[in-house]
Amino acid sequence: MAERTTATADEGVRRIVPPPSMARLAADAVRDMILAGELQPGDRVVENQLTRRLGVSRPPLREALRVLEQEGLLVQQPRRGVIVVPVTLHDVYEIFTLRDQLERMAVELGVPVRRPERLERCRTALRDLEDAARAGDAATVTDRAFDFHLAVVGLAGHRRLEESYRSLSLQMRLCMGMNQRARVAGEGLWGNVERHRAILETLERGDPQETLDLLADHGQHTFVLELGHSLDGRTAEAEAWLDRLGGSRSDSKAGLEAPRS
Repeated sequence: MAERTTATADEGVRRIVPPPSMARLAADAVRDMILAGELQPGDRVVENQLTRRLGVSRPPLREALRVLEQEGLLVQQPRRGVIVVPVTLHDVYEIFTLRDQLERMAVELGVPVRRPERLERCRTALRDLEDAARAGDAATVTDRAFDFHLAVVGLAGHRRLEESYRSLSLQMRLCMGMNQRARVAGEGLWGNVERHRAILETLERGDPQETLDLLADHGQHTFVLELGHSLDGRTAEAEAWLDRLGGSRSDSKAGLEAPRS
């Protein structure tokens, strides 16, 4: 009698991946609108407008909005309904000062780069950023810019440092989206790419101080300098930080405009 063979559960099985639900697609679309700056912190989320724009009915849209509430991008407010989570000046102060310190630590530990594959991760992230800018996709540009900075942090080879940076993802991308909106008229999406390309070039040269100087003047504070005095949630710490940023920008401009001896 011929011996019968039985395939294991995984052999020869063509697995079918179910398509994403309408609620998930709607959540992705609204998230992109927030991170691209189309919906600003404090803006009301009007269901009728979104159902027409996204072509979905109310039930999956409401499920999507609940997902984004759980992510911390939306919040319910009395008499206003669902709004994009407001960002106070103190929020921005905490997010940016923590981001700056984490990036500084990563550069001090990781530059000059010891392992080529870590630098290649930065190059790959820049290529992905170029693709998003070429496609004119502002939300994806924000995502890929965050991925680039995460790759820079990864140069340190410090898992807990990278996890700490990753934990700021949504808050940081929300600020990046606001900053991109503030800068897009002057530099466009491709200007965003060029700013990140300059960082990669300093990393390739292996000079940590040059990289830190460029990160400090990277342009990520544009929206804070333009809108900071109109943001709510002002504290003494945040006000002092904003004043230092304004002073640093003035000093930087003066240095650029000063005649050479």
